[in-house]
Amino acid sequence: MYLTLAFAALDLAAILALCAMYVRRHRRRDLVVSYLVINVGVFAVTVALANADATSAGMGMGLFGVLSIIRLRSTELDQREVAYFFAALALGLLAGIGLEPVGLAIALMAVLLIAMLAVDSPQVMANLRSQTVTVDRAISDENILRTYLQDQLGYVIETVNILELDLINDKTVADIRFNADKATVPHTPNHPELYSDQHPLTPNTATLTSPAQHR
Repeated sequence: MYLTLAFAALDLAAILALCAMYVRRHRRRDLVVSYLVINVGVFAVTVALANADATSAGMGMGLFGVLSIIRLRSTELDQREVAYFFAALALGLLAGIGLEPVGLAIALMAVLLIAMLAVDSPQVMANLRSQTVTVDRAISDENILRTYLQDQLGYVIETVNILELDLINDKTVADIRFNADKATVPHTPNHPELYSDQHPLTPNTATLTSPAQHR
């Protein structure tokens, strides 16, 4: 009984630390409730299964059933927010199964929190950016599209992934990754036909429709 309460206090301290880290860096308080409820719920179910005289296989199937009903479909989530969801789940599991010695559970939870603190640091890949770009012309070649967008946006684009190619409306939607610290050097366009009067395009008509800056 006392050991379960100790693990509950440990889990509560760990999830509060995780939520504080998330709010400080991402400023979204609405997801904090989800993280807390998922963590506490997984902890409670794990403790209940561990104390129900279930076999290891039965406990594993029970946990699998609990975790399989969790869906992240309410809103579109950033990959970092999904990572925090899994961290909250892992903390609840580590505390709920009652690892012995207790120091092992503390060490594993500390490793998880330190890993999240490190990989979600603003200093990690701070210059990399992600954007969804809409261009008012159909360009099917990714290399040509990369060169064209570099001329328009003024950044060195690392990768280009074409999401939509509309030949009827002459439109391309692409996901790009670029380094904000690397500016392109002005040069003569490699494909001047993209700038011809037959394709009425003025400078800077590539629009950023859904910015998603990686911090």
